Amino acid sequence: MELNLKPKAQCKFDALSLGEVMLRLDPGEGRIRTARNFRVWEGGGEYNVVRGLRRCFGMRAGVITALAENEIGLLMEDLILQGGVDTSLIQWRKTDGIGRDCRNGLNFTERGFGIRGAVGCSDRANTAISKATPKDFDFDYIFGELGTRWLHTGGIYAALSAQASETALAAIKAAKKHGAVVSYDLNYRPSMWGAIGGQKKAQEINREIAQYVDVMIGNEEDFTACLGFEIEGNSQDLQELNLEGYQKMVSRAAEAYPNFKVVATTLREVKTATVNDWSAICWADGKIYKSKDYKGLEIMDRVGGGDSFASGLIYGLMDTGDPQIAVNYGAAHGALAMTTPGDTTMASQKEVEAVMGGAGARVQR
Repeated sequence: MELNLKPKAQCKFDALSLGEVMLRLDPGEGRIRTARNFRVWEGGGEYNVVRGLRRCFGMRAGVITALAENEIGLLMEDLILQGGVDTSLIQWRKTDGIGRDCRNGLNFTERGFGIRGAVGCSDRANTAISKATPKDFDFDYIFGELGTRWLHTGGIYAALSAQASETALAAIKAAKKHGAVVSYDLNYRPSMWGAIGGQKKAQEINREIAQYVDVMIGNEEDFTACLGFEIEGNSQDLQELNLEGYQKMVSRAAEAYPNFKVVATTLREVKTATVNDWSAICWADGKIYKSKDYKGLEIMDRVGGGDSFASGLIYGLMDTGDPQIAVNYGAAHGALAMTTPGDTTMASQKEVEAVMGGAGARVQR
């Protein structure tokens, strides 16, 4: 498999993300509705991927986004900086003080436990990045003069607003023009598409974007909801997943979009909120590669697990070019990320590779 990555010496960045970064408010083991204290994290479907590439895998990563210029925006910038991600491409937008012009997004998320599933409640309308247009970013400068080897964006950002999907498409086209590899995580969220045309609109936009994507990523539901590829043999509640059906679906997607060099999907069977069966598959060069199975994986916080899968997959593709190694990096990194709180990884590359090699959970002394 040949991704034709640009040489590192020609690029300031190994990877950039385009998307919204929100402030996550986490009630810990409690419920949002009864919380008196929240712990804060930064997070966003696209950002989490490059944050993992930087923090776990040591790559040069930056984020393309916009923040409202106020104390919350500065807090989010500080959290991004703690993750080692470059902030020089953040657009700062003036605000009127109460959010009529623009604001920063908030994401209240509880982790779930046992029979009680995780719950997300986002407050993200009218955010700075949702109001940004292609004219707000000099993509030829970003991808041409500065240079990046990889751009990652996704369907959460594309669903924010009409101008967000236009900006995503403009960025992807510019990245391709300047030789960057483009990955896209479909990341279907019914609540985000509902007010702007629902699943029909999601498919219209994602099918257009898909024509320019090199590495397409999704989960159990995304390929059906966003691209219209049905998966045979799954139970309606997705508690039992049919591996053969996924393999056929991934192959059909690659046939429909010959520009896809890699297609990858996570496979999650939810036993309870805190116990999942977890694995992944990856298509490349006409072959299907399956990761190690993580049966009965114990989970502290599932949010961001798919994003950490994506960053592990991308690292594996960039570093080795081997789809089998890449899908194993992705599955191991995603599994580890779900053992700690917050949207973003706390794992090290050494830990990821130990899990890939079959290491257990014995105490490290």
